Amino acid sequence: MHDLLNQIATTLRGMWKYRRMGVLIAWIVAAIGAAGVLMIPDRYEASSRVYVDTQSILRPLMAGLAIQPDVEQQVAMLSRTLINRPTVEKLMQMAQLETPGQTKAERDALVANLSKSLAIRSTGRDNLYTLSYRDENPERSLEVVKSLLTIFVESAKGASGADSDSARRFIEEQIKNYEQKLSEAEARVKEFRLRNLDMQAAGGPDVAARMAEMLTTLSQARLELREAESAREAARVQLEKAREMARSAPDSAFSSIATPELDSRLDALKRSLDALLQRFTDQHPDVLNTRKLIKELEDQKRRDIADMRRAAAASPSAPVIGNNPAIVEMSRTLASAEVQVASLRARVGEYEARAARLREQMKVAPQMEAELAQLNRDYEIHRKNYQDLVSRRETVLMSGELESTSNLADFRVVEPPQVSRKPVAPNRALLLPVALIAALAAGVGVTFLVSQLRPVFFDASALRGATELPLLGVVTLVKNDTMRRRESRSLRRFLMAILALVVLFLIGMAALSYHSSL
Repeated sequence: MHDLLNQIATTLRGMWKYRRMGVLIAWIVAAIGAAGVLMIPDRYEASSRVYVDTQSILRPLMAGLAIQPDVEQQVAMLSRTLINRPTVEKLMQMAQLETPGQTKAERDALVANLSKSLAIRSTGRDNLYTLSYRDENPERSLEVVKSLLTIFVESAKGASGADSDSARRFIEEQIKNYEQKLSEAEARVKEFRLRNLDMQAAGGPDVAARMAEMLTTLSQARLELREAESAREAARVQLEKAREMARSAPDSAFSSIATPELDSRLDALKRSLDALLQRFTDQHPDVLNTRKLIKELEDQKRRDIADMRRAAAASPSAPVIGNNPAIVEMSRTLASAEVQVASLRARVGEYEARAARLREQMKVAPQMEAELAQLNRDYEIHRKNYQDLVSRRETVLMSGELESTSNLADFRVVEPPQVSRKPVAPNRALLLPVALIAALAAGVGVTFLVSQLRPVFFDASALRGATELPLLGVVTLVKNDTMRRRESRSLRRFLMAILALVVLFLIGMAALSYHSSL
């Protein structure tokens, strides 16, 4: 710590040795600084204040019917982004700041200068904006502020309209896209329904329920077929017994050739065919089987008649059992049973085929149901999005009409563009103390630099430490009265020079303050 204090004291004593040079440098820097401050050109500020009134009566009336943009946010964003190169170039044209023969470099410099000097400030609470510009020419600054005010109002009014147009165009493009998607989805659903038409039961049960119902119907038909077959076998047994009894009983020869059994069966089949045609079409399996049986019985009848005629011609004494009433009635019963069995057999076959088809459909039904559900889900999503977009388009159109027929924001010029009578810059009263401090710092810095370049030793220890040589002796300077008076006068001159510099600057600051207050 002691060494540090000795070093500081040595440095100060070295600087004190070159104090005259420091005072001279301080005066020179102060003079240059004061001249520079006084030579800075005056700048005049033109300004204007605009109030944006967003409290329109249409806002609560059109709530929920039209899109109401946040005008306050738009204007605030515009105030922060309006000062850009295109706006500044437009401002230069409106204020006629360009000069003939201006080079590109000069134009770029003018654009940069305008961008730095223009300002749009907001109070942040009352939608009040201040537009200002500083320039050496008050008339030019006034013209610039007028042009900036015009651009600000026009840009703010056109911002929401441009947003509405871009939103409407985007929504219309999306509507066209969704129209195409909706048509494609409808086509896929239609194609799926046509491809799987057999599996669709409009309003009916699903495949599993239809399969259960078909199995129940098939079981009932099989039961009826077995009953009919049992009845047919019983009728055949009775007919055979009656024929055996008729053959064993004496009877006369054939009185006539007749086939009552075949006739009764044909009669029963034809009646059954009429009944079937009333319920089914010509291509129904029961109808086709009945017609086949009728044709076979007619062929058999023709063969029987021919055989009976040949038998009657060969042995006139052979008994004829065809005219027995009991046998005829039993034959009719057997024919009716045959028809019933054939009809039921055809019905069972048809039900079995249907059950097989339903069984095959049940294997692919889950996959088809999942595919149909996916198609319907895609279709519903596209339809909902399409309807939402159409609704939003109507909302945007209504919003555009609202913006074109009324003003949601009213721009009121609270203070018209005006320029200050006195320059607002530079603040010379503040710059002069800065110049004085810079001058004093320059003087101190020069004395320190010279003392380091031309060091002086003031004690033996400093000399011994710098040279690292043995010190034989020290000669002490004894000051007389003449030397003391000379040093006293030098100190007074130094202090008077510093005081004069400070007083001179204070007088200049007072004069500038007085001049600016006039």
